[in-house]
Amino acid sequence: MIRKTVLALLLAATGVSAHAALNAGEIAFTSFNADEDGWSMVALATISANSTIYFSDNEWSGSSFNSGEGFMTWSTGTSAISGGTVVRFSMTDQATRSVTVGNLTGAGDNGISASSETIYAYLGTNSNTPTTFLAGLSSEGTTNLTPAGLISGSTAIVVTNSTDYAVYSGPRSGQSSFSGYASQVNNAANWTISV
Repeated sequence: MIRKTVLALLLAATGVSAHAALNAGEIAFTSFNADEDGWSMVALATISANSTIYFSDNEWSGSSFNSGEGFMTWSTGTSAISGGTVVRFSMTDQATRSVTVGNLTGAGDNGISASSETIYAYLGTNSNTPTTFLAGLSSEGTTNLTPAGLISGSTAIVVTNSTDYAVYSGPRSGQSSFSGYASQVNNAANWTISV
């Protein structure tokens, strides 16, 4: 107990913050655009400064990713991202890919398809080794979400196959905390979907 208190005081005195990693459902996808190859997500909890979140549209088998698609690394930047902040990722298949907060790099084919697509957001030791799946978006149903431990309506959104564009259009008020929106944002009935 004394060691933990001393460590916390030392970290505070040096300006280093100790923080907990994100958990499943603490971010959520809020849009998908297969034509532009992009998406957006919302922080449902604070994302600590200098965090790294990975994205992939390779399918997860439960023990490894398949190959043929891509991996992206999002470095969130030097400031914490507050709950309720929406972050937009665009042109992920281009060398000029962009993100509204932080920096986005990628490897492989990062084009987003309208049909039979699943995108995962996760923490990991590197892009190919996930430790915690945070959120998912799929036009393939739950087939590829289940092995990652993601649940439609809770930590993942399932949109119609052949979706070109989809966006969350549900409630934006009425919850006592941002985490209260997870079930609403991950409910396809609260999305406008164009096929």
